[in-house]
Amino acid sequence: MKVGVISDTHDRLPTFRRSLELFKRLGVGAILHAGDYVAPFAAKLLTPEHIGDIPVHAVFGNNDGERAGLKKVLPQLMEGPLRVQIAGRQIVMHHFIDWMKPSDYAAADVVITGHTHGIINDKKPRPGGEQLLLNPGECCGWVNDRCTVAILDLTTLSAEIVDVRGAPGG
Repeated sequence: MKVGVISDTHDRLPTFRRSLELFKRLGVGAILHAGDYVAPFAAKLLTPEHIGDIPVHAVFGNNDGERAGLKKVLPQLMEGPLRVQIAGRQIVMHHFIDWMKPSDYAAADVVITGHTHGIINDKKPRPGGEQLLLNPGECCGWVNDRCTVAILDLTTLSAEIVDVRGAPGG
């Protein structure tokens, strides 16, 4: 199963829309957003009106100041760490890795973070197999001038980083 992973959209609607269109085209089975939507109007792009019936798992980031409004738009939005099982894989997500204790993610197959706006796509050994550490980078492109998301393949426990700048849709 493929999963769309996104973080740090920071109200930049054109790249956010392009990312979600990419996820829909690829037929992802879920979308994981690691925080920093910023405003509720941006978070609305993750509602069924825009993405259909793709399940969305979401955590708050440090720039999500209007939390009540965001929670109204995305009731499933929560403080991290969020633990979810998808396609038999244990996934832990939080906006910033430093906000977690090692015990929060020790048993996870995949650890998803954001916050730094930098890409991380590394496997490391752990008891019982490997663990994928994944930060898709910044969807907004404000810091690094690169708008990226990740396509997580839960079958192979690997991720592809995709640059969404220039993709159709905005």
